[in-house]
Amino acid sequence: MKKITIAIDGFSSCGKSTMAKDLAKEIGYIYIDSGAMYRAVTLFCIENSLFTPDGEVDAEELKKRIGEINISFQLNDKTSKPETFLNGVNVESRIRTMEVSSKVSPVAALGFVREALVRQQQEMGRNKGIVMDGRDIGTVVFPDAELKIFVTASAEIRAKRRYDELLEKGQEVSFEEILKNVKERDMIDQNRAVSPLRKADDAIVLDNSNMSISEQKSWLMNEFEKAANV
Repeated sequence: MKKITIAIDGFSSCGKSTMAKDLAKEIGYIYIDSGAMYRAVTLFCIENSLFTPDGEVDAEELKKRIGEINISFQLNDKTSKPETFLNGVNVESRIRTMEVSSKVSPVAALGFVREALVRQQQEMGRNKGIVMDGRDIGTVVFPDAELKIFVTASAEIRAKRRYDELLEKGQEVSFEEILKNVKERDMIDQNRAVSPLRKADDAIVLDNSNMSISEQKSWLMNEFEKAANV
């Protein structure tokens, strides 16, 4: 069975990351969390005072220093999960803080940041044997990936999943507010100027609206085996 590249794209709250992590673990591939890479750049900006007092990122200064940023992933032997390293330092816990979460959007929207990270992602994928999820993996990052999956589900079901997840964490939330946010995010993702969300022509659509986790895993393994045995 040959080593391949697996690109998983799709709408927010479709469970892409969980799906990609589980699949990578099952087949012994490396999972690359593209979202963590944007968080790592955001952490670099925080640590180097590249945010103005009103929360704007100093794009000019970041552009000058983008070459200083190197992101990698290493598997934690104890947890069997990949962890994010920024310039050789493990930053996995620091990039998950609210401080980073609240500042990542303006950083991720910068074209030169996306270009720099796409180059790093493509370098990571040079030897195959990886699974990556995001919004533009099959269209921009790995247009030659042997297996491309585009994940979707109805906005209402995605909002319900997010609603249940937040309730479990003890947060008081409004389903209507979450549904509105999901629909707004879909519109932004599909209409942004740089690397908009769209299905690659050769991607296989996975609508997991009414699928159980086990059904989804079985479907993914079947598609993987078909692609890796060609």
